[in-house]
Amino acid sequence: MSDPTYRDQQWELRYDPRIEDVNRLCDTLAESKPGSAVPYIDPVHDVDGCKIVSLFSSPGASLPSGFVSFENDDPSSIRMAGIYEAVGLRPDAVMPWNAYPWYLPEGKERALTMEQIADGVKPLLTFLQQVPRASALVAHGADAHKAARRLMKLENRAIAKRGFKIYEVRSPGERAFKGTPANQEQWLKDIQSAYTDAMGRAGIRARQSI
Repeated sequence: MSDPTYRDQQWELRYDPRIEDVNRLCDTLAESKPGSAVPYIDPVHDVDGCKIVSLFSSPGASLPSGFVSFENDDPSSIRMAGIYEAVGLRPDAVMPWNAYPWYLPEGKERALTMEQIADGVKPLLTFLQQVPRASALVAHGADAHKAARRLMKLENRAIAKRGFKIYEVRSPGERAFKGTPANQEQWLKDIQSAYTDAMGRAGIRARQSI
């Protein structure tokens, strides 16, 4: 996403049929909170192909690219790109979302409040309705864990029919990965194991590395 040409191409594709429903939802959410904004989901993802959802906390105060994307240049996105590559998970089979999808005010990039988590549950449910083949959600970090638990308490029939499974794993952020090299390696293995299990349940064949 640091390449202006690539970023412009993705921007032109933000309403491509494969991702339009989700990015129209982002527009609707932004309009629901006057003065707010919601980043788009990278159009490398696909509403029809998505079988696994990666749930994170929030987009923070800004994303220079304007997209939630593992092609962003921050450490968290780079780490997630490595995880997807390690397990062979194709972009069209997974899609990211945030427990609180709106940008946070500057200087407020800490743990989400319970009000913010509650605000994000209905959009999360609406998002999941846009990806009808998704049967697993990998929740990264405490905020995402709380949001996922609230989601399941709704006992939504459409979600229940999918045999939906929640995986609670570590956040890929820098603070969450402060530790010894041995600990970091174990944390990565734990996350990779969650995705590998989710892929197996969903019948996703791992992409072979080139």
